[in-house]
Amino acid sequence: MGMLASLISGFASGETVAAIRRARTAAIVYAVAALVALCGIGFLVGAAYIWTASRYGSMAASLGFGAGFLVIAGLILLIYQLASGTRARRRAKRRDADLKAIGITAALAVLPTLLKGKGGLGVILGPAVALAAYAIYRENVKRGADDHDGDTR
Repeated sequence: MGMLASLISGFASGETVAAIRRARTAAIVYAVAALVALCGIGFLVGAAYIWTASRYGSMAASLGFGAGFLVIAGLILLIYQLASGTRARRRAKRRDADLKAIGITAALAVLPTLLKGKGGLGVILGPAVALAAYAIYRENVKRGADDHDGDTR
């Protein structure tokens, strides 16, 4: 509820509109700067090509620049692929940690109500024992699958 009140007060005070306006202005400035930087890089590549063509000939310069750009593109894709695997593992770990935190929080929130109810401790212990048994089962199934290593005996 506090976050909603903060959002509503931000709209009422005009702070949110000002923040959106600042973000839009910053995005425009960054886009123009990126466009100008790309033009600068284009002229530098053109100058490098002219220098290389005058020194080695236009055919050798064209082949060299073409191969160079293809190598750079390949390196970019390779680095992205390697980094995406790391990012996926990091997201999975974060998601697991978040789910565990949500589960613990939900359990702690319900705990006082369960302890006051008619079932009391039995209502808590039943699912806890079942969860522990399931965890033991899963751990043993994982070990059993790893021990075979494709052996079909």
